[in-house]
Amino acid sequence: MTLPRNDAGGKIAWHGVLLAVQPRIRLTRSFDQRSHNYLGYTLKVRGKGGSEAREFLVGVGQGAHSKHQFRVGSAVSGDALPAPDQRLETVEFYKVSNLKVEPPQTEDEAPPPPWRGVPPPLAVYRERGHRRLAARTFQEKCWNCIWGCRMPVEMIIDQWNPNRRRYRTETFCYGPRSCPLYKAGPARTVPGRRPGMVYTEEDWVDDEATSHRRPEE
Repeated sequence: MTLPRNDAGGKIAWHGVLLAVQPRIRLTRSFDQRSHNYLGYTLKVRGKGGSEAREFLVGVGQGAHSKHQFRVGSAVSGDALPAPDQRLETVEFYKVSNLKVEPPQTEDEAPPPPWRGVPPPLAVYRERGHRRLAARTFQEKCWNCIWGCRMPVEMIIDQWNPNRRRYRTETFCYGPRSCPLYKAGPARTVPGRRPGMVYTEEDWVDDEATSHRRPEE
């Protein structure tokens, strides 16, 4: 699909209403090791990306969120570049300019879960830690919760051969451990450099990552 460009820099004009605001985080795995890159926030927008009316995802930085305090129901618009490598992104657009945000027309919200207020700074997500979240639960119940996150995952299969990499997406929950909507889903596995070599990420990894929080936190 080719979208009309808005300026000499090749950016595409977009606008719409925010359906969800979640952290934008990239995960790197190397067998039993993992690391995170906190990129900013993912905006799920219903509106127009270029000339096509649809839903799409836009990536913005921490600075933009600190300034505009994105939340569900806000009207947003801007210009953005298409994300160049979908293996490393869940968003379609990034590097936003000419960003404009109008607050929601109504502040009425159903009680959580899911939580749909203004997401906290990225440092809060880092400090809270996450648990794996079943992909179906994310899609059906947690897609618009500020504590949900769908991450692009880059798996380094062989550290001695950088070309051996695989890619996928995984879903996680940063929310209260007592959330009644939460379902972990199956344990995740990571292939190793030798045939049949597989690391399984057991439940204790999630328990350890969130053990500093009380159930209601």
